Amino acid sequence: MPGVYIVSDSSCDLAQGETDQPNMEIVPLSIRFGSDEFTDRQDLSVDDFYDRMANSDVLPQTACPSPGAFERAFRSAADAGAEAVVCINISSALSNTLQSAQTAAAAYEGRVPIHVIDSKSVSSGLGTLVLEAAKVAASGADADSVLRRVGDLIPRTHVFAALNTLENLKKGGRIGGAKAMVGSILSIKPLIDITGGVVQEAGKARTRKRAMQMLYERMIGAGAIEHVAVMHGEAPDIDEFLELIAPHFPRTALRVGELGAVIGAHGGAQIIGVSWIDAA
Repeated sequence: MPGVYIVSDSSCDLAQGETDQPNMEIVPLSIRFGSDEFTDRQDLSVDDFYDRMANSDVLPQTACPSPGAFERAFRSAADAGAEAVVCINISSALSNTLQSAQTAAAAYEGRVPIHVIDSKSVSSGLGTLVLEAAKVAASGADADSVLRRVGDLIPRTHVFAALNTLENLKKGGRIGGAKAMVGSILSIKPLIDITGGVVQEAGKARTRKRAMQMLYERMIGAGAIEHVAVMHGEAPDIDEFLELIAPHFPRTALRVGELGAVIGAHGGAQIIGVSWIDAA
């Protein structure tokens, strides 16, 4: 099907039903448990990942897709008659995935225009950008229109998360600006801000319930927002959080989904995350 094709990576945490579009392809990252390596969401489901993490003595690790994996996605788009490809990836501050996509685009130069974009986001923040890009592309718009839409949304996209622990972030080396929280790692339920694509401290709560309340307060304090998404990593209290925010953010107005292995590997289990876009 001709037109603009949208490519992203599996850190966007979009469900299968959301990515089953003729002009979209998701390139998976890899997940490692020691010497065992899996392709995200292909031979390791989200449920299997959390089960394995709960029963493993080793911290899971992630690896970005190879340039060859992106080349295959770009070739598929070109073979289908794409007029251009817009590839939107996880923040370059969190992963080398963008670099792999850029390497692949350079190697494929000349056959079809490929635009590689740093989302400066992750999980549902990235997912929303991908869905909005796909919506513009599906309308028959050209690549410039898709790029304008994504470029407008990136600086208005926010991602916050309440973690059950900082242990995974600490051991994985992606703790960023939240380093100051490590000293009290066992006694707090931390909030992090990944807006702008880097991990920053957003608050410290003594209880899980207070952490959820603080997350809700962040949402209320943001003013007029849209494209609100709630994601979780097998959090047993996700319904409690959805009920908490329902007065301002009813469930019917939200995109609710699962945090996949890429985010779960670094943030641990039971994360509750929210993302939104500031209203224009």
